[in-house]
Amino acid sequence: MKLVLMEFLSLDGICQGPGAPDEDISDGFARGGWFVPFLEQNFMQTVAGWVGQADAFLFGRRTYESFARDWPKMDDPNDPIGSKMNGLPKYIASNSLKDASWGPATILLGDIVARVASLKENPGRELQIHGSGRLAHSLLTAGLIDEFRLVIAPVVLGQGRKLFLDGASPAGFKLRMVEATPGGLAVHVYEKAEAPVFETYDSSAAWR
Repeated sequence: MKLVLMEFLSLDGICQGPGAPDEDISDGFARGGWFVPFLEQNFMQTVAGWVGQADAFLFGRRTYESFARDWPKMDDPNDPIGSKMNGLPKYIASNSLKDASWGPATILLGDIVARVASLKENPGRELQIHGSGRLAHSLLTAGLIDEFRLVIAPVVLGQGRKLFLDGASPAGFKLRMVEATPGGLAVHVYEKAEAPVFETYDSSAAWR
């Protein structure tokens, strides 16, 4: 399976608590719900198309617990997003979670990077990470994420947890798609590419 990350970001790179003020208040974060004002039908159709490509989901503990609280209430069988979120297999990367009642679910213990690498060997289309910024950062560092679907809201939050942290290894990507939604979101889709090259600008050189 291809490992795909779907992440909502602010202009200053924050990924924490996009969906509600109380979604994730860890470390004193008090600016949750910043992504919601930009949602509209066209974007939700895009999300439904993405989710429709999933054969399983991968979560960190915090995101799993948040989703497990909210998604079972969205049980309309005609909802293309809710039916997939509630029905497909879920894997949770956690060495502390004891109960995974929102299923079908499997808790991944021990060496998370190795466990996820093993999952990728399974047949199927996409293993999707939704949110789960800490987990995503670890898997990015390990070079396991094949595609990024980053949706950027036109807000600066000034606090909160970032997806791309200082100290990460350099990584290269290829832009596959970029578009703006009617609600003002910028949708960027990248696939993994070769490591970045660092060069010196030469004004006399012909542009490649």
